[in-house]
Amino acid sequence: MSIADAFAPTDDRERCITLAHGSGGALMHELIHEVFVGTFGAAPPGGLEDQARLDLGGFSTGGDRLALTTDSYVVDPLFFPGADIGKLAVCGTVNDLAVGGAQPRYLSCGMIIEEGLPVAVLQRVAASMKQAADAAEVAIVTGDTKVVPRGAADKLFINTAGVGLIPAGIEIAAAQARPGDVLIINGHLGDHGAAIVDARGELALEHHIESDCQALNGLVAVMLAACADIHCLRDLTRGGLATVLNEFARDSGVCLRIEETAIPVRDPVRALCEILGLDPLYLANEGKLLAVVPATASAAVLAAMQAHPAGQDSRIIGEVVERPAGRVILATAFGGERLVDMLVGEQLPRIC
Repeated sequence: MSIADAFAPTDDRERCITLAHGSGGALMHELIHEVFVGTFGAAPPGGLEDQARLDLGGFSTGGDRLALTTDSYVVDPLFFPGADIGKLAVCGTVNDLAVGGAQPRYLSCGMIIEEGLPVAVLQRVAASMKQAADAAEVAIVTGDTKVVPRGAADKLFINTAGVGLIPAGIEIAAAQARPGDVLIINGHLGDHGAAIVDARGELALEHHIESDCQALNGLVAVMLAACADIHCLRDLTRGGLATVLNEFARDSGVCLRIEETAIPVRDPVRALCEILGLDPLYLANEGKLLAVVPATASAAVLAAMQAHPAGQDSRIIGEVVERPAGRVILATAFGGERLVDMLVGEQLPRIC
């Protein structure tokens, strides 16, 4: 039986994944070639192996350390305004490398596919991954597929691992914030988390909200060109800005003070938060980062960020002070102050 026969519509139903496509046999191999090899790139001259074989020549001149990261994506729904699970998987892993100062090079892709998933959905996700990888200038070089019975997963889960190179002299860590440093973010908060809620159709919102999902390695590159001594850098994913602020404050033993009026939140996102009782400081983002930079370099870094497409709305939101150590303090719009604690529990499940 060919893959065309296995996927042939019956009773006008669309072609779907079957358990046979995870069996390791001919159907699986044909699926891999049709959907993945055909999308991500041609197979090597020697054929597909169980591992990617990468030329070390390019690594020897790109940096003095390897960065390796992995993440899994279970977002619901698979497609949402501004992105989808495929773009999210690529950008999320690229960003995890970039905020460590690494230059992302290669990604792997593991897919857990539920029996019955339409082939067209899988092809659409793969095409989105390829487009996002090309935009971030990384290559998807190896992968795996598994098919599970109906009900054992929710349509499609993706795991991506990424490897990159950290240039000599770049030392970015959560424990390096120092009193006097400046806090900079690259734009509006909460767009991704709000977009997922909107896409689930649980609220009849007047204005649709798009995810901010984007690769940040280009932005980080111009930031490091402006100041190689960035102290801390983190993308603001699950737990949002508030979680990252607390991690930096705790690990560095300092206090981070932020100004509520300086933190940009779009009106539709703010309205959604008011309806659901959410705090935009904790909403997930997939294209935002927080940088802690020396005050002497803050103007140069901010200017470099604002000149990049991923950082046009960048702004300074606060500073690092000595005490109270390990705390995050928000100066409110009403002239008061409040502590910003670490998130307890889950505001929104299945957002990445």
